[in-house]
Amino acid sequence: MYAQLRGKNQGLVKLIGNGIPKDKKAGKINVIKKTKLSLLLDGGRNFGIVAENYAIDKLLDIVSKYGFGIVGIKNTFSSTGAIGYFARRIANKGYIGFVFPGSPEAVCHFGSFESMYGTNPIAIGFPTTKEPVVFDMATSAMAWFGLVEAKTAGKSIPLDVAYDKNGKPTDNPAKAMEGAIRPFDRSYKGAGLSMMVEILCGPLVKSAFVGLNKQEGWGNLIFAIDPGLLTTKAAFKKEMDQLVQKVKKAKKLPGVKEIYLPGEKGDKLTAKALKNGMIEIEKNLYEELKKAAS
Repeated sequence: MYAQLRGKNQGLVKLIGNGIPKDKKAGKINVIKKTKLSLLLDGGRNFGIVAENYAIDKLLDIVSKYGFGIVGIKNTFSSTGAIGYFARRIANKGYIGFVFPGSPEAVCHFGSFESMYGTNPIAIGFPTTKEPVVFDMATSAMAWFGLVEAKTAGKSIPLDVAYDKNGKPTDNPAKAMEGAIRPFDRSYKGAGLSMMVEILCGPLVKSAFVGLNKQEGWGNLIFAIDPGLLTTKAAFKKEMDQLVQKVKKAKKLPGVKEIYLPGEKGDKLTAKALKNGMIEIEKNLYEELKKAAS
């Protein structure tokens, strides 16, 4: 619902078809390795969203005691969804939060058309005296569920987003799902950033990476920093407010009505939906949701 309220493709589209069936092997989340600053968790084949939420609770406990904390998760099943939700949870407690989730190979490296990396999003949340500033982006040109959403709606995708299985650019989401999504900026920079997330969510947490080590499931990495380690929480929030105000008042190009901060459009969509008491969704998605509900 967090994703749907914000107009993101990590929302209700996940429930169509077979939805997200629970893994038959799902069990208890266990600690594999522990220090005073860190935890490595076995997600127990639970949903990525469930394991991530559990890990955030543990992370917040660590950072509140020591000013820094890091938690890795291996062996999760299915998507972690809109990860800005988790970065926001950390930021709302007054800490800086970093979230990196892994997923199955769907994105190619620059110069290749072979699916190699997950869509490998990044989320970072910063506290202010008001709403936190939350940056949440996939390192791929389109999230996997963006393809699912386009396919469900019977719509095409931009021609520069993905390749088909033969390495030809395609605007067909179904063919893109058989091929590979390109890095978000279609360059070596985006591919490099995607690779960095793959490392953090794979080898570092003893999880799957680039199609290898699949028996270990998907991995996730989260960490949090107390601004008080380097300044004070109050001073950091005050200067964050100043930064936000400066950016919002930046000189606008012709035709630009408002300068938006990362996550601000989603905040406004959420506020509007909550005020109206309804969310507008695409017709085909609504029909597929009815099928799933039956």
